[in-house]
Amino acid sequence: MMGLGKPRTKLGKWIDYRGIKQEWLIKRSGLGRNTITWACGDPEYIPSGTTMQKILKALREVDPSVRASDFWDL
Repeated sequence: MMGLGKPRTKLGKWIDYRGIKQEWLIKRSGLGRNTITWACGDPEYIPSGTTMQKILKALREVDPSVRASDFWDL
């Protein structure tokens, strides 16, 4: 939700910039709503390796060059 003053992570900003809804990411990744909400809005949240893989697989449908290091400090 760009412009509403909500805190956003690198992932949240990335999907906002491309006009992707969190709901799309929830459906494509198969992850729960809370997990995607935390990944997009909580800068302290670091997903597990499996969760990262699911998110990245979904995002690669939009941009095949996306990497985990684009969103998380590894």
